[in-house]
Amino acid sequence: MFKRLTIVLLLVVSGFSTALAFANNAEEKKLLRIFDEIWQYDMTRDPTYATYVGYPGQNGLWPDVSQAAVAADTEKRREFLAKLRKINRKRLGDDSLLDWQLVEKNLAGQVDSSEFPDQYILIHQRGGVQQGIAETLSMMPQRNRQDFQDQLTRLTNASAYIEQNIAMLREGLAKGITPPQITLRDVPQQIRNTIPEDVNQSPLLSSFTNFPDSISDEEEAALIAEAKRIITEQLYPAFNQLLVFMETDYIPNAASSIALSDMPDGTNWYNHRVKQFTTSSLTAKEIHELGLSEVKRIRAEMDKVIADSGFEGSFSEFTHFLRTDKQFYMTSAEDLLRGYRDIAKRADPELAKLFGTLPRLPYGVIAIPDYAAKSQTTAYYWGGSNKTGRAGYFYANTYALNTRPTWEMEALTLHEAMPGHHLQISISQELPETHPLRQNLSYTGFVEGWGLYAESLGTEMGFYTDPYNRFGQLSYEMWRAVRLVVDTGMHMFGWDRQRAIDFFASNTAKSLHDIEVEIDRYISWPGQALAYKLGELKFKELRAQATEKLGDKFDVREFHDQLLNRGALPLDILEQRINAWILSRASK
Repeated sequence: MFKRLTIVLLLVVSGFSTALAFANNAEEKKLLRIFDEIWQYDMTRDPTYATYVGYPGQNGLWPDVSQAAVAADTEKRREFLAKLRKINRKRLGDDSLLDWQLVEKNLAGQVDSSEFPDQYILIHQRGGVQQGIAETLSMMPQRNRQDFQDQLTRLTNASAYIEQNIAMLREGLAKGITPPQITLRDVPQQIRNTIPEDVNQSPLLSSFTNFPDSISDEEEAALIAEAKRIITEQLYPAFNQLLVFMETDYIPNAASSIALSDMPDGTNWYNHRVKQFTTSSLTAKEIHELGLSEVKRIRAEMDKVIADSGFEGSFSEFTHFLRTDKQFYMTSAEDLLRGYRDIAKRADPELAKLFGTLPRLPYGVIAIPDYAAKSQTTAYYWGGSNKTGRAGYFYANTYALNTRPTWEMEALTLHEAMPGHHLQISISQELPETHPLRQNLSYTGFVEGWGLYAESLGTEMGFYTDPYNRFGQLSYEMWRAVRLVVDTGMHMFGWDRQRAIDFFASNTAKSLHDIEVEIDRYISWPGQALAYKLGELKFKELRAQATEKLGDKFDVREFHDQLLNRGALPLDILEQRINAWILSRASK
């Protein structure tokens, strides 16, 4: 998965807009000026995201999560939407019209989202201030003294940010709007992991490393000493305040139901999230039925792989074998990471066979930080930034090595790195002559659908050559089909957590620990997990159509470039564009 990927405007920085140079008329220039306004606003509205993309001047700040800021943000987005809708679309060229459609769709979705109280869901086992402060510090540049001074400023401002989070959580609790209690059980320990007795072991200090040569040893020691002082005198008390609040007030009184439909206006809230994440018109019931159908289809393929492997036993006996046999597990975190890196290196040269355009930005494979690993999923991807000189990273979970089987590693690497998230997201960021606002517009159905589709390309790339890795690839596909069933089941159709776990376990070989983490993820992030399978099915459907209609004219490299050459798109707009390309290509 691409971490924190939701239907939001994702902005990348490359200096002030140069796109005006490519506008063909006054109306297009007006449109680009509006894009500039949105870009600048979002960078100052969310300083942590500004750090992620390399936007200057925000590195000492935190977002304002107060109720007043939320209300002001909604009004600002209404203003942007009104401005966009005054544009004379008849005077826009094809590319500018597409840009208008996508930005308008995102803003409209954000305004619609303001009808639901997402602002109160600020913390659970997968994220929140207890992890976000250290994560943000780890992304900050480390090129000169000012960069480290920015870290000190951000640390200084962090205690007020924690207190503001507590205030909003308290308000949500009073209104009966919290994450389900089950998703909060690991949060106290995550807070304790952030403020260990020995400050030198705190992840809050881990970003004070890799000092440049321009900083003397004396200056380095002074910066570290000041960071320790701020952390111990200001952040430790603030985090302890959060810990007491969580343990004595918030968690004991949090929602006992796991279903979003049990929240105030919860059914409409869930249906809205389904529409936003999947960019489809499918209902929760239709998605549930599709999931059951996909589970049945994939299960038949898995049974065939078991038979072909020569294993004599039932499906459950085979999955037990895969979960427990020592041959499928590494004995050290270093070996696990080395294995992922080997797969990534073998994948890279195969990309030229499938893609005409490849990204310039490099990527690496590193471990999920220990303080967060227990409650995190198997892996995630963090995008890089050419602006700040930060590579993209595939984060692999090295916690509990006996739950990280080798047979899942090929599919996972292709999903998170190449040709999955790193390829698609980096290409989008590097689109030429494109406004930065458009370069990183993101849609979960497209981005995560692409990641799952990328897994299926492994066969063409020379992977999945033994039955175990092939079963692993099918198990990953099954994993995403199961999501369609259990996410809708829990949030709309009365499934309890154990029923969801049992359904997951009976259809995949994933470890029980991973399954429980995944189920809790779906509970805490309603609707997001539906996008993967729906996106993958759309990519496969479009490829099948192009192959059939173009015949000898079909070129997989050209097809993939067409899928990616306008960045992430809503699935309905993607389908329209690919169908138009097929007609155009067929007529040549």
